[in-house]
Amino acid sequence: MKDIEKKLKVGDFLVALLGLPHDKNSSFMRGAASAPKEIRRALFSDATTLMTESGVDLGREGAMGDLGDLSFRRREDIRETIEKIGGAVSAINERGKKPIFLGGDHFVTYPVIRALGKKIDALTIVHLDAHADIYDSYGGNIYSHASPFARIMEERLASRLITIGVRTMNDHQREQVKRFGVEVVRISEIGEAGGVSKLDRLDLGGRPVYVSFDMDVLDPAFAPGVSHHEPGGMTTRQAIDLIDSIDAEIVGADVVELNPRRDGSGITAAAAAKIVKEIAGVMIGE
Repeated sequence: MKDIEKKLKVGDFLVALLGLPHDKNSSFMRGAASAPKEIRRALFSDATTLMTESGVDLGREGAMGDLGDLSFRRREDIRETIEKIGGAVSAINERGKKPIFLGGDHFVTYPVIRALGKKIDALTIVHLDAHADIYDSYGGNIYSHASPFARIMEERLASRLITIGVRTMNDHQREQVKRFGVEVVRISEIGEAGGVSKLDRLDLGGRPVYVSFDMDVLDPAFAPGVSHHEPGGMTTRQAIDLIDSIDAEIVGADVVELNPRRDGSGITAAAAAKIVKEIAGVMIGE
């Protein structure tokens, strides 16, 4: 944490990357804790550049800084983990920087929003995922990566939750969606061009937005390196167009659930890096 605070103190940049290599709350397969280094490898590879499609050069001075990874102990208590992540979020926020968190499983979104939501009024979460991740608990674990949005909404940490790309909801999740007033855009409602892909009918109302991007929202053909393959997902192109169409201030984001163990070719890490770039480009805006 001291290293992160030091980098924040001397760093003159707007977008701050922070790795959260944590996957203890994964329900099916571990491996997401190794994702931050693979996303960085793809992001800073000589095979590509740090230019976004909108023309923002993330490599220029003052654009983006890398804070490294937050460290977690093997047997760390879950409450300590939550407080540790929250402390890092607060430090970044107090320095006036916009964070992009590299997960990690989707559990990490809860402690991030727990810290961020208390500082930002009327926060809207745009959540892209094959799954609603709103179980009251999963496998007896209320902090499961399948439950972060239940914790977020029951604690009223966001005023609005928009979940896009879901294709696996069961009856319990439907009840949770109704209970918390979640706006769900199913994958079948996303056209190849226009419509929902431009967020036209969602009307973000100019309120601050946090983007939570689970890599399994993409079809496995584009992102095989995830723990939960769910065919019939978004194309990488659709996801990028959706991100680029957000017309409100993005105050923070996470890219989660990349599992390098299933990403032999590195194509999923490359897609994750691309998503990080495009989110950062919208954050900076020009």
